Amino acid sequence: MAGLNEEVQEVKREENAKVTNETTSEQEKEFDDNGKHKEEMIAKVGDITMNEENAKTDQEDQESEKDVKEEEEVKTEVEAKTGVSFPMKLADGKQLNAVGIRKKKILALGINIYAFGMYADNEKLKEFLRTKFGEAPEKASKEHYDAVINSDVGMIVRLVIVFGGLTMSMVRKNFDEGLGASLKKLNGGQKNEELVNKVMGAAKDTIKLPSGSIIEIARMPGYVLQTKVKDELISQVESELLCRAYLHMYLGDEPFDKEAKEKFGASLITLF
Repeated sequence: MAGLNEEVQEVKREENAKVTNETTSEQEKEFDDNGKHKEEMIAKVGDITMNEENAKTDQEDQESEKDVKEEEEVKTEVEAKTGVSFPMKLADGKQLNAVGIRKKKILALGINIYAFGMYADNEKLKEFLRTKFGEAPEKASKEHYDAVINSDVGMIVRLVIVFGGLTMSMVRKNFDEGLGASLKKLNGGQKNEELVNKVMGAAKDTIKLPSGSIIEIARMPGYVLQTKVKDELISQVESELLCRAYLHMYLGDEPFDKEAKEKFGASLITLF
């Protein structure tokens, strides 16, 4: 009987030991799971913190770039006789190379009609000039001006009205006269009024042109002359002769503003 009791006690001790071991294993497993979960939480918190720091850095970089961009946008050059400001760079990247003024004699008086800024795709212009002429000259010559006039490099002349009494019909008449004379000179003395009228002909007389109004006439690749009045597209005319005649008014033998032409020539030299 005593022996039987001892065997029963031994079985109970073994069962208790087994239960204890299982409990310990479960506790250890739970501890390991909790530890892993804690490590995962720490890692996630670290990732969130890092993402927040990266987002903050990105935001600071964007704000810095915005400040630089805004600073670039406010850089201007002022046409001295009229006080009109021209941005040094347009939205499409074209850069300002010269400013000037267009005068017109009315009743023997020299009236300031508009100030203008001449813009060009300077990277393309640089490539064109270096390929055609090689080394830089000391001063721009007729050959250089003619090369620019005859080229296909993108350019824009921005006109800013300064004479407050202008109407669209007056601007059209004045423009057609100047462009017509320039075209006639380049076309062996022959007029081409039909071609000239395509540039401003579609501009409505109802368009008001108070002082500060902007007209942009651009030579685009493919010898397309594009005209905008107060951001409204007026015409796009494909004609090499028309493009040449237009820029000839500013860079030809009898430019609207000789000083502006010389400034443009000086800017050409810096591109070599």
